[in-house]
Amino acid sequence: MLRLTRRGAGSRFDTALRAVRRIAAACASLALFAAAAGPAAQAAPAAGKVTPERDVYAERRALFDRISMLTGIPWHHLAAIDQYERTLTKARPKSRPQPRGLIAIYVPPERWAGELNPDENETNPAVIRHFGGIGLDGNGDGRADRTDDEDILWTVAQQLLKSGTAEDDFAIGLWEYYHNTRAVQRVLQFSALYAAFDRLDLDDHAFPLPVRADYSYRDTWGAARGWGGYRIHEGTDIFADYGVPVRSTCYGVVETKGWNRFGGWRIGIRDIDNVYHYFAHLSGYDKNLKPGDIVKPGQVIGWVGSSGYGKPGTSGKFPPHLHFGLYRDRGLVEWAFDPYPLLKKWEREDWQRIRNGTYKW
Repeated sequence: MLRLTRRGAGSRFDTALRAVRRIAAACASLALFAAAAGPAAQAAPAAGKVTPERDVYAERRALFDRISMLTGIPWHHLAAIDQYERTLTKARPKSRPQPRGLIAIYVPPERWAGELNPDENETNPAVIRHFGGIGLDGNGDGRADRTDDEDILWTVAQQLLKSGTAEDDFAIGLWEYYHNTRAVQRVLQFSALYAAFDRLDLDDHAFPLPVRADYSYRDTWGAARGWGGYRIHEGTDIFADYGVPVRSTCYGVVETKGWNRFGGWRIGIRDIDNVYHYFAHLSGYDKNLKPGDIVKPGQVIGWVGSSGYGKPGTSGKFPPHLHFGLYRDRGLVEWAFDPYPLLKKWEREDWQRIRNGTYKW
């Protein structure tokens, strides 16, 4: 893959580099137009008909592919960084600005322009470099704009390339950029998901039990629990018979599998939205699954049971049910939130799929 790296300040190199970026930008613009227009570009919409919605996923993918071509960094690595940053903004909306364009990567002004730069909105690459900022011109327009999607991606890519171009260097580059082990883990997980499915739209979900099974549940969020000390219930209990299949609710990466004295045999799955899906009190699980494996919505991962509240193997201290919990990662800590509304939503969606003949799980 082609990778351009600035090795000097020579005017010839700068001129050539800007020319290459302008050509690549033009090609990317055509690709973005084609991806966004799709079949709609073949003919103008008939009078009175609604025009197709903008395909943000296609536009974003085209941008990732372009920067990947220029840097040699796989598109799914770039997509994973962008998605991780997007989840941080969702989890911390008061401390991070909402994305203005296709890309959600947020670089603080002082890091982009330089901590001692009196103008935090500086866009002159030479001035930014003088003050030790990281901002770069990614589209060849002579400006390093931290609100420009191409400039942002190019800048982050160059930061990562400082650690090398080999696959193992990517994790090192992430650590050098974030200085946060959790961030490195999340980006690698998201990258694995994008690489496995080769697409960005991984938003589908499924109800954790087959909707045709015999089960019942209600909102038990916050109810008191006494075993092991007083605590509140951080999840929803779905009561069903022993052996009813328990299914993945999302596209995700298996993060945890094994025994927990409260949850018994349990599995934890991290989804593309940086939410941890927790399945507990299982009677058993697919023994082929292991941490790091990729799963998809509706995939059987285990079976309803009554394990937990004791040493490994303890079972039968309560009626069989699935405890399902959701936890959002805020960057340094995770917090639980009530899964009941989403369970109702996923249940309705599964029944809708059955009615329209698209139920594939």
